[in-house]
Formats: sequence, structure tokens, C-alpha cells
Amino acid sequence: MQTAILNDSQWNVPRHQLRAELARDEADIMASQRLRYQVFAEEMGAELSQTSVTCGLDQDRYDRYCHHLLVRDTQTGAAVASTRILLDQHARLAGGFYSENEFQLGDVAYLKGRVMEVGRTCVHPDYRNGAAIGVLWSGLAQFMSRHRVDHLIGCASIPMHDGGRQARAIMDRLREKHLVPEALRVAPRLPLPPGTATWPGQTVMPPLLKAYLRLGARIGGEPCWDPDFRVADVFILLNREDLPARYQRHFLRAVPTATVRPVV
Repeated sequence: MQTAILNDSQWNVPRHQLRAELARDEADIMASQRLRYQVFAEEMGAELSQTSVTCGLDQDRYDRYCHHLLVRDTQTGAAVASTRILLDQHARLAGGFYSENEFQLGDVAYLKGRVMEVGRTCVHPDYRNGAAIGVLWSGLAQFMSRHRVDHLIGCASIPMHDGGRQARAIMDRLREKHLVPEALRVAPRLPLPPGTATWPGQTVMPPLLKAYLRLGARIGGEPCWDPDFRVADVFILLNREDLPARYQRHFLRAVPTATVRPVV
């Protein structure tokens, strides 16, 4: 889902002291789910299950199989950003990756090496200055290094509040130079509904999608329509070897404001 733009000039000089850490107990997981509910349901209008609405937590069956990475403001202890990580061996226990609900993965399912999926990424509205997402990415990079992950997959969303006009315009840009090779294309289970392909205004790349592209990610093909979240989801594939050297140095260096607790 949508987050703040990754900004090199801001992320390591945050307004607040931030720390990335993996959830250690149920209370930490609920803090992530509560933030997800605030962003996706209350802010973006996503239609979640009645159980989620009743408890004010964005929950689904994948949560129990995931590592949950949070960014906390050390001054208040509040969770201000989060994402969840589903490793390939845990995806098998869960019955597959979450992305498989939206896409037929084809040969992506047979990639050599370790694969992890990230999803439900969100940032609190007050922390969208680039700092929180930078610390979150530092935590993800350290997780990938520690677990020897070769490939990162996931989805990035484009709002459909305009009927999909801007989503189609953005896809026109992505097809020009950001698609994966034909052999690794995925197929959406629910393609975008028919509509006009023209967009009269300026095309604005969603922040999370823009961040993925800057890190060297490629787009897996045509988007999937997610009517519950009211977005068009594009499949993302990032090979660790494609991560630009400057970002490897940027995220994997020791930074006082971005520490990740080891995974048990």
C-alpha cells in the first residue's frame, strides 16, 4: 500500500528518534495491525472483514506466518510504520504467498534462491517525511542480509478513486522500461475494469512504487484490481543483486537510529 517517498536527504536526519525492530510478542503484532487499520480502513476506506472492523485491527490469516517489522518513535514508543515479511518456507505453511491471491505467479514461483514477500506496508500520516520509510527499508535490508534472501516480491498500489485513469497512465510509463523479462511475467486474476486510458493531468507515481523502482525493482506485468482496497496492485520483483551499490551501502551501514533486533 501507499507510503512516504524514500528521500536520501531526509531519512537519516529524522525529526524523531526512530528504531526498527521485529515484533517480539502479540502486543507488538497488534500495534502493527492497529496502525494498518488506521491507514487502510480509516484513511483509505478499505473494506475489511467485520472482525477487523469490530476490533479496530487489520488482521488476516497470513499474519500468523509472518515476521512483523515495526518502526517506533523512541520518544513515545508508538508504532509509526510497519510491514510484514513472509519467508518462502513459511509461505508453504500458509498455503502460498499473499500475492498469489491476486496474481498467477508462473515462473516466479520457481525462482532459484530464497524468496521473501513484503506486504501491508504503511506509515502514520505524521511521519511521512521520508525518515520512517528509510528506517523501515534499513530494517528490511538487514533482514534480507541476515536470512540470505535472494529475491523480494510484493505489491505496490495505485489508487483507483478516479476510475483507474491515472493507474492506466502510470502503467504506460512502467511498460516503457520497468517490466521484468517476458519469462517472469505474472498474470492478474482480476484485471482492471474497462475505462478510458487518457489522463489529462500530471501523472504522479505512488510513493511506495517510486521507492521500489529506485531500489532496482521491476514490475511483473499488468496490474490486478483490488476492489476491497480500491486500488490497482502491481507485482514487484527485486533481485538482491540488482540493488544499486549506493543503496546497499546506504541501508546496510550502521545507523544509530535504525537498529533491528535479531530474529529468534
